[in-house]
Amino acid sequence: MKIKQSILLSLIIFIVTACAVEPPEPQKTPLEIRELQTRSYDTKDIKMVIKAVMHALQDDNFIIQQANMDLGLLTAEKEVEFKEEEGGEFSWGKALAVGAVVIAIGAAIILSSGKNSSSHSSGGGADINVGKNESTFKNTVITEASANISEFGEQTRVRINFQVKVLDNHGGSSEVKQIQEGKFYQTFFSKVDKAVFLGKEKLQ
Repeated sequence: MKIKQSILLSLIIFIVTACAVEPPEPQKTPLEIRELQTRSYDTKDIKMVIKAVMHALQDDNFIIQQANMDLGLLTAEKEVEFKEEEGGEFSWGKALAVGAVVIAIGAAIILSSGKNSSSHSSGGGADINVGKNESTFKNTVITEASANISEFGEQTRVRINFQVKVLDNHGGSSEVKQIQEGKFYQTFFSKVDKAVFLGKEKLQ
């Protein structure tokens, strides 16, 4: 019986490990990341571009932390409640992993039931007192933005970096990740483009 249980547990671990691991996304080079983060505008009015970047951030619910017009430095952050990712592209790896976990849980219940039955038949054992441990879970997501706006010939260049920090319910940092998705930066700079246009037309 013990041999069968060992084989079953080994099979479960193999399935979960094989299904849960997905091929990693190709890492971008520093040059590729810089290109995503940078946009140039045909104006030498740096202060107007800084204000345009501020407007774009505020429209996306960021709170401006620092704005130095002379140095062209700008920082901001947005804090939201942590939620598990929903939607997105279908992933066979995730789907199989979920199925494997369900199988593992079911098998664990069966094995546990078998052990409990045998323990009851043998006259029972000592009670185990489990202490109450406060659980730790992801609680808050903070997106930090740091921008450098400077003169570049006859243009003004904007380089902005976004970083996501996940905090747990104790305030500790459980995950930190730099945003490298091209679509994210394209969406943000489209807002800056609009704000720069309005600034040139003296509409904001």
